[in-house]
Amino acid sequence: MKRKNGRPLRKVFAANLKATRLARGMSQETLADKADLHRTYIGAIENDARNITLDNVERLSRALDVDPVELLRR
Repeated sequence: MKRKNGRPLRKVFAANLKATRLARGMSQETLADKADLHRTYIGAIENDARNITLDNVERLSRALDVDPVELLRR
């Protein structure tokens, strides 16, 4: 679903996740290990191929040491 104020939130999350991960010098594999998720799942999220649960938003934000809101911010 496209929102009135820009890109769908899932695309925003995907871009923010990847940018934050790269800014911390982390590979997808390292992030996956820290979040206890599979590396291919991280790749699918970053490529906007998977929808993500709030539980996994929380796991990823903890692994990246950021507030979950930062990953959802437009």
